[in-house]
Amino acid sequence: MRRKPKKKEADLFPTTAKKSAGRKPADPTKKLDKVFSAYIRLRDVMPNGCFRCISCGQIKRFEQGDCGHYHSRTHMATRWEPDNCHMECRACNRASSDHLIGYRRNLVEKIGLDRINRLEMMARSQKHWLDFELQEKIDYFTNEVKRLSAEKGITVKI
Repeated sequence: MRRKPKKKEADLFPTTAKKSAGRKPADPTKKLDKVFSAYIRLRDVMPNGCFRCISCGQIKRFEQGDCGHYHSRTHMATRWEPDNCHMECRACNRASSDHLIGYRRNLVEKIGLDRINRLEMMARSQKHWLDFELQEKIDYFTNEVKRLSAEKGITVKI
């Protein structure tokens, strides 16, 4: 005698919503993070393909750099603000607990106290991005990446 196959959990608890076929839509926040990171790294790279880390000051190859945030990415108002982000070596960005000391010192030299004070105010504010705002930023920074990539002769995958 043959046994009936067990019902799957999905069959036991049917839902009214249909599952979409294929892949789920891309998260605009993740896409913008990727494009914005490429923009910052291309903006800060020197003509010789190297960059100076905003935190420690070391000169390293382009491939060894990250998009480092002065105010962390949890602050949505400054997450994609170009004044808040600068190229940082991976060691400083990912492993150094005191990298913000050097970051701030060099940031004062790079953008000045007025713009840093503006960032402080922005970071304390709340921002809820709408999908169309994120898409506008994606489009803008994608165009900037293409322009800088052609200008500096560096290919970045976005």
